[in-house]
Amino acid sequence: MYEALKATVRDFPGSPGVYLMRDTGGVIIYIGKAKNLKKRVSSYFTGNKDVKTRVLVDRIDRIEYITTGNEYEALLLENNLIKEHTPRYNINLKDGKSYPVIRITAEPFPRIFRTRRIIQDGSEYFGPYTNVGDIDVYLDLIERLFPLRKCKGKVKKREHPCLYYHIGRCSAPCCGKIDRESYLRHVDGARRLLSGETEELLAGLRRRMEEAASLLDFEKAAELRDTISAVETVGKDQEVVDFSSESRDYVACAMNDSLCSFAVFRMRDGKLVGRDLYRGRALSSEDEAFSQFFLRYYGELKDIPETVFTSGGFDTKLVATFFKNERNKEVSIIIPEEGKHSRILRMVLDNALHDLEKRLKAEANIPGLEELRTILGLKKLPRRIEGFDIAQLSGTYPVASMVSFYNGNPDKGSYRRFHIKTLEGKIDDYEAIREVVARRYTRVVNEGLERPDLVLIDGGKGQVNAARGILNAVGLKDVAVIGLAKQFEEIHFPGSGEPVRLPEGNEALRVLQAVRDESHRFATGFNKHLRKKGVKLSSLESIPGIGPKRAAALLSTFGSLEAIAEASVDKIAEIAGNGQDGAADVLQAVQNIVKKKQREI
Repeated sequence: MYEALKATVRDFPGSPGVYLMRDTGGVIIYIGKAKNLKKRVSSYFTGNKDVKTRVLVDRIDRIEYITTGNEYEALLLENNLIKEHTPRYNINLKDGKSYPVIRITAEPFPRIFRTRRIIQDGSEYFGPYTNVGDIDVYLDLIERLFPLRKCKGKVKKREHPCLYYHIGRCSAPCCGKIDRESYLRHVDGARRLLSGETEELLAGLRRRMEEAASLLDFEKAAELRDTISAVETVGKDQEVVDFSSESRDYVACAMNDSLCSFAVFRMRDGKLVGRDLYRGRALSSEDEAFSQFFLRYYGELKDIPETVFTSGGFDTKLVATFFKNERNKEVSIIIPEEGKHSRILRMVLDNALHDLEKRLKAEANIPGLEELRTILGLKKLPRRIEGFDIAQLSGTYPVASMVSFYNGNPDKGSYRRFHIKTLEGKIDDYEAIREVVARRYTRVVNEGLERPDLVLIDGGKGQVNAARGILNAVGLKDVAVIGLAKQFEEIHFPGSGEPVRLPEGNEALRVLQAVRDESHRFATGFNKHLRKKGVKLSSLESIPGIGPKRAAALLSTFGSLEAIAEASVDKIAEIAGNGQDGAADVLQAVQNIVKKKQREI
């Protein structure tokens, strides 16, 4: 298919246009524009490509094209076709989590607090802040220096001020402890602090510190010294921004493999009126994703700015033509290299990068999964991997674990634990694997549950063959199964084939190791828990009058011997049902057991 597609592209014209990639079902999976169709589409099949490009190419069954008169017409056609077909591998945007700002409300007695919502009611906003700790520092300083009210809504008359007033964190306008003019001076002081205008504030604090020291009030002087240090610190950290009255946007993109995050800050009349964060997936280049984002974002936006500052390297002239022709708006699109706008854009890019980092932690290890698919010869990406391990100690408390990973990350809600029921004291890992695999996948088949893309056994060829036989028996012949033996980190396959060793640090091996290690941890943890519980039960059963049922009831209710030792006679009698005298004997016996354990420790 790959060679057939390359041959098809050789007949493409060298003119501008749009290309449409379809899968085996005829569904359009990607749409792109090109200045030269033949040259652009041929690039998908030449040279070494990154993972996301290989993922796209692997899914192409046929490619079609539509020629246009020029590149601008291709841009418009691409945008319209993407909106109509919403291809899977073009950029697909979703609202992301916005970053917090500090708000000064437009009220007679304003409040200052953090928020993620911007309401156009005359309120002022400072930020946004990628580091929530910065907001905490600012708000703490404002509370210390400019005690403003905390209560929501209108100021209601009260006879007595709240606790905040008594600890110096509120000026109590509700009780008439401060007039509005003095209160607004506090607000103005907070505003200057948030704006970075701290020289006058610092001068006043230094005067107060010197006065306190001259009066030998060293505790107060030390407190003011710390406040001065905090104000100086936030002043250094603050980005100096001088917003003018012109309307402008700042747009930045952070991209890693197929994940992309776009941050947009909108400035109007010298104020931050909005900040948007959009998350997307795209198998295109960053430039292509950026230009597609611009058309999607500004295609229906009513408030078009005069200037857009962007970090993108796409064809800005082409997009500016789109604004002029389609939105009837002259917009300057600028990539600033230095100065004020470059500093602001860097802050916007930090927002996008911060969001992308969070997503990468939560998202799939796509390169590792893609490499694993290639190594194992799987038909699709092994997004759902289920791993098994057996744990026992000299044949006692044999248990098994099943952990589930989705997109390379633990899906702990899908973990399962098994008591091995068929061994009867024997040590037989193969039989244990057969039992738990049969129990797990018989249920999967009977209840129509999600099937894994790969089953990983902690062990070698014998364990893998045992699991393979059961999967075949329950009708899951298409589910791949392998083993990972810890001694040499070898991958074992069913049958008689030789194991495979991957180099240390290999992305695919790291995925398998994570699943194997987690299944081992989960199994051994369950085994230890049962052994401890067994010791506790045997200790209780050694007490006269306490058999297996009463021991289990007591341990289930109290959770530990120590908790039973601290319980009342009445409570023990209620649970064990052996009367006051019997309960008193039990309490005394348990207390003796606990004391003995403590002496041994």
